[in-house]
Amino acid sequence: MVVSCGIECVFCLGCTRWACRRCGYVGADDSAAWAPATPDEFAPVPRACRAVLAAYEDDLARPRWAPARPGGYRMDPAAVVKRASYADTRGRCPPYLLYVDRAAREVVLAVRGLNLGHDADYRLLLDNPPGSQPFDGGYVHLGLLKAAAWLLNREADTLCHLLRDCGPEYGLVLVGHSLGAGVAALMAMLVVNQLDRFGEIPRSRVRCYAISPARCMSLNLAVKYADVIHSVVLQDDFLPRTPTPLQHIFGSVFCLPCLLFLVCMRDTFISEDRKLKDPKRLYAPGRMYHIVERKFCRCGRLPPEVRTAVPVEGRFEHIILSCNAMFDHGIIWTEREAQKALEIMLKGNVMTTPPSRQQMEGRGSLQEEHNEALERALSLHLPHPASQHSLPFQDQAASTCEHYDNMSSCSDDSASSRTMNWDELVEKLFDGNEPQGMVSDEDDNSLGSSVKMSLPVR
Repeated sequence: MVVSCGIECVFCLGCTRWACRRCGYVGADDSAAWAPATPDEFAPVPRACRAVLAAYEDDLARPRWAPARPGGYRMDPAAVVKRASYADTRGRCPPYLLYVDRAAREVVLAVRGLNLGHDADYRLLLDNPPGSQPFDGGYVHLGLLKAAAWLLNREADTLCHLLRDCGPEYGLVLVGHSLGAGVAALMAMLVVNQLDRFGEIPRSRVRCYAISPARCMSLNLAVKYADVIHSVVLQDDFLPRTPTPLQHIFGSVFCLPCLLFLVCMRDTFISEDRKLKDPKRLYAPGRMYHIVERKFCRCGRLPPEVRTAVPVEGRFEHIILSCNAMFDHGIIWTEREAQKALEIMLKGNVMTTPPSRQQMEGRGSLQEEHNEALERALSLHLPHPASQHSLPFQDQAASTCEHYDNMSSCSDDSASSRTMNWDELVEKLFDGNEPQGMVSDEDDNSLGSSVKMSLPVR
């Protein structure tokens, strides 16, 4: 009896300790050691948020979700080159917006998030388990890769002609929110491995901004492409932190808090080293920007601050048990806080918390920080390390796609030829088995004619 009571007391104390530690862990702790972002590097983020929010609109001239600031979207409706609806994409990827930002000198392709009310999106993007195929030395979410390849098959020539007509000073910006962020990130991977298809645009002029991204690539790929892909996470956002397969997350959306709690308990018993050694574990892509606006035991929201890093360990590995975990995923609130944080930076009134690990040296350049992350990843002996890509700002297409040197960049090839080019590139980058069922327009079947517009989460 005494022994059983003692075991019960130890068990209760252990559970209490775990509950206190987990409930006391806040989103700000994930980036406590990261450096503050500078206004120059963070300036494109609010603009990218507005672009992807505009992809939720039916008509920019009559907006429904415009930011409540003077100027609204700050986008010229006449500069919208193309707007694809569900009827246009036929379930191959979420709707998207193609826009030329002449003020920022950017050609922007913005992909909206998944609409759970549209069955075609759900079946296409979540039809395969994550990490099911080796790709370019790592692993990716196969369903999102299919959507990225289809979108490039459809719009690569349009993007190429826009870049050529606008001039060499224009850059290519790929933006997405939620699962659309995963599509945009994987598109960026394909684009930088085939830069000749875009008129030899320099790698440094290709940018991807993944807003509240899903986990879509393995750790070595997330670090490798950190010079191109930039992920933006607002405080306690659940999606970049959840390693659970996407079909389970969105299949249990009505009981999502229960799922997050169970995942939190499970991950408590998985060591950090074991997570790093799992080659099929997927992560949020690229360089991370964490917008922090709440602190532990502080009431209300604080002026937002932005921290950034290319982390190898601690890449949002902890589920946050917070009532804001789902609200922080909304694109409307992310855009609002990103713009507010940028205004604070520009005014020079940034309220930052000193890092928990004090360092005397200043922050190096983005390239130096990326190189250090690559070296750190190699030192940990991650599966399939990207040692041949240790120079992040160089064009990597030659080493990955050398047998595509004779492919045309902006030629007037037929539509079927363009489709084969991108499908062949995807197949080349697969290390092992070929991708399952890469789709083409010829094989497309209508997956439903009803189109439902979902409300962006506020």
